[in-house]
Amino acid sequence: MSGFRTIRRVDDLGRIVLPVEMRRVMKIEVHDPLEISLSEDGIILKKYVPCDIFTGSTEELLEFHGQKVSRESILALARLAGILS
Repeated sequence: MSGFRTIRRVDDLGRIVLPVEMRRVMKIEVHDPLEISLSEDGIILKKYVPCDIFTGSTEELLEFHGQKVSRESILALARLAGILS
């Protein structure tokens, strides 16, 4: 949906409403988490997809101290630590 533009005002609590057309295209549903980041020239909103903090993989994720880690990374770390050969 490149090129779609709209103007929205920020309310007293710092909220904006994403247009329904954008939400449909991005498959953003009510209560879906969004990733918010800054670029040099603006704010970037992306639908949040949990991924492994080491590889970016989205397969077989486990949570450890609030971070997502894949089974593959856990095995690689165990090998690195000498726990597995």
